[in-house]
Amino acid sequence: MNLSKIAIYSGLTSMIIGLIAFSVSWNFFDFFKGPLPGYHIFLYPGNLTLTYLWHPIFTEEVNFWPKLFMLLLGQFIVVTSSVAVIIKLKHFFGTKNNYNQNNQGK
Repeated sequence: MNLSKIAIYSGLTSMIIGLIAFSVSWNFFDFFKGPLPGYHIFLYPGNLTLTYLWHPIFTEEVNFWPKLFMLLLGQFIVVTSSVAVIIKLKHFFGTKNNYNQNNQGK
């Protein structure tokens, strides 16, 4: 599987997990007497983009559905980019390490 497929599937998976965590937290707010435990962990990438990317552009008075869309889009973008960078670094250092091991005997 190539880099882009792994990164995109990871981003889509995080988006689905984020949507499920948000839905459960939203619908069971009274049951948990607050947000779902672990809600902030599951939606951390999306919350980062809401705070540092979207909030300076828009004001707090954004409607529910556009804000949910921005949260999930941010979740997808941050996770996809992070996975792509991690895979590239792993490949870079793995290739460099293999090159050094192969040339030690010469």
